Amino acid sequence: MSDPSYPQPGREWWAQRWIDVLESFGWVRRLARARVYAREGNVLSIEFKGPKVFARVQGTAPEPYKVTLSLDPFTDEQWGYIIESMAQRAVFSAKLLAGEMPQNIEEVFTSNGLSLFPFTKFDIHSKCSCPDPANPCKHIGAVYYLLGDRFSEDPFVLFQLRGRTKEQIIEALRQIRSGGSLESAAKPALEPAQSSTETSHNLLSTTQKPIEVNQFWQYIEQLEPSLVVITPPPGGETVLDVLGPIPFKTNTSGNTETTQMVMDYLKTIYQNASQQAVLNAMNVENNSQN
Repeated sequence: MSDPSYPQPGREWWAQRWIDVLESFGWVRRLARARVYAREGNVLSIEFKGPKVFARVQGTAPEPYKVTLSLDPFTDEQWGYIIESMAQRAVFSAKLLAGEMPQNIEEVFTSNGLSLFPFTKFDIHSKCSCPDPANPCKHIGAVYYLLGDRFSEDPFVLFQLRGRTKEQIIEALRQIRSGGSLESAAKPALEPAQSSTETSHNLLSTTQKPIEVNQFWQYIEQLEPSLVVITPPPGGETVLDVLGPIPFKTNTSGNTETTQMVMDYLKTIYQNASQQAVLNAMNVENNSQN
């Protein structure tokens, strides 16, 4: 269990999941000391170079110890399937673009036979320059905890440890959602430091068409008649049945009777509107076939 002396009330669920996974590996005593180091600010710096983490942790020696940490990165093919799965669910793209991790994002990885978080302790590759032969030592463990805080700030760092940066994932999602292929999404996009402003502008201009607001809801292509089926709503239920009784504020003894009368009246309106909508749709369909 987490040390109550190291509270993180603002920690996001994915960051806490990272900590919970690490603590499940049975490193109770080692991580207890590591939490003290993390709490007291002994981790002096954390840098990300590609999928690897480089940190400096102050120990008992005058010079800080050097810690490196990495996870096994996924292959281009694996990332292609992952990103395609993300693109099929618009809520994933929306949340990631908003800097949030979708609650069930792990399903995307497990459905492709992968694990976003370390599955076993052997999935984490770490090294420390201290003389302690144990792994993780308290210096490595302190970096574990600080990484959790970093994940809260930027969930894309977790993806970066698996081999893809924020820019690469967003660009690949755009390619697929704009009609690109799985093969193009599997190839990593250029890093920001390698791509010029002109290159970025060209990429956007070729993958995105300008949106014309006045034609946003129009579809001019002919639909296949066999695919168009117009039926009334099943069971005759309306939105009122789903929402339940409206809580009218009244002090009269006829509160129940009044509520029922209003609900019956509104149901009649909804049913009539539904029937008229079906008739209008059928009329449009019949006219288009004539």
